[in-house]
Amino acid sequence: MTVRFPSNIDIKKGFQVQLYESREDIRKAKIVRGRSINLALSHRGREALKHIGMEEKIVSKGIPMKARMIHSLSGKRSPIPYGKKDQYILSVDRANLNKELLTEFFLMTVMNITVLRCQTPLSRPGGEEVQVNADFVVGCDGAFSVVRRQFLRQSRFNYSQTYIPHGYMELTMPPLDGQFALAPNFLHIWPRNTFMMIALPNLDKTFTCTLFMPFDEFDKITTGEQVLDLFQTYFPDAVPLIGADALKRDYFRLPAQAMVSVKCSPYHIGDSCVLMGDAAHAMVPFYGQGMNAGFEDCLVFDELMDQLNDDFGAVLPEFSRVRVPDAQAIVDLAMYNYIEMRAHVNSRWFRFRKHLDNFLHFLMPTTMIPLYTMVTFTRTRYHEALKRWHWQNKCTHSLQRLNNTIKKYMYGVV
Repeated sequence: MTVRFPSNIDIKKGFQVQLYESREDIRKAKIVRGRSINLALSHRGREALKHIGMEEKIVSKGIPMKARMIHSLSGKRSPIPYGKKDQYILSVDRANLNKELLTEFFLMTVMNITVLRCQTPLSRPGGEEVQVNADFVVGCDGAFSVVRRQFLRQSRFNYSQTYIPHGYMELTMPPLDGQFALAPNFLHIWPRNTFMMIALPNLDKTFTCTLFMPFDEFDKITTGEQVLDLFQTYFPDAVPLIGADALKRDYFRLPAQAMVSVKCSPYHIGDSCVLMGDAAHAMVPFYGQGMNAGFEDCLVFDELMDQLNDDFGAVLPEFSRVRVPDAQAIVDLAMYNYIEMRAHVNSRWFRFRKHLDNFLHFLMPTTMIPLYTMVTFTRTRYHEALKRWHWQNKCTHSLQRLNNTIKKYMYGVV
């Protein structure tokens, strides 16, 4: 998706805006193509939606998830709260969110969205080439951004992408007797150290289950019986809920999909073009911050426009200066959180640390703040949250060493 100024319509600040979308209008499509991994909406994304008056409309169609629910091999289920009792993230349907945002844009601008195939040069579905002239371009066209490709021609533009060796595959857990097959207000996780499955609730009482696993392991499974054996071995409680026949059929419906991280800087060229969202900082989905970070890009940009009197020459370099370190921090944290979700949550030490972090936060609410809380329930800048987390870890380790020393000298034990 690419937005350009100016064009036919005045919106909010008085700029004329034209929206170009590479896919067909999702509101009219019979089959919605692309990813269907549910989105986890949290504070940063909600603040951006609130800013344009859409928070309640989106939140009303989301399902609150107050904790992770860990499924052990034995079938035991153990909740790990995300934060305080009133803190939760929302499971949001990707397609519905896109439809609502496009409809809102349509209502604001009283226009039709121009559908283009994002190639260079731009061309319509029928092959007709389109020459677009604009004073200002916002590239929000995803991890494989065509707009960003033009940045690569610029001197001193840094770019890197990393594919992780794991892929993902989506399955559906249907309702059971008309109700959710699992408790709906949780993000369910089956952590198995080197791989995992998660399940997020949908409004139609299904769960979207996503299997994350190394591509080498996906490649080994070539028959329905092998699929069933995998699930009976590692996710036995999920087999009757998804259905043995559905597993053997749906596993081969689509191949496992890849996941990529993108880092680049700066996010602007002069005063005429800026990158946002995945075009600037695509990340793996394990912190649930991809959408939230993209929405926050828009909010930060708008805040800078207010502060700098809509001067693109001042706003764009400041946007890059402010946003690059934050986006790169959350890209790194998303990578780290995969290890936490598939392996660390199995550890008693991890759960003890979660309780300890929450206890210290209760005692010192402004001094000791859990990393997840800073990232998910505040607008603390991502890179500052990361630095603070490292400092808090040092403090916690120092307290543990002091406690061990006291025990040793007072009781002769550690």
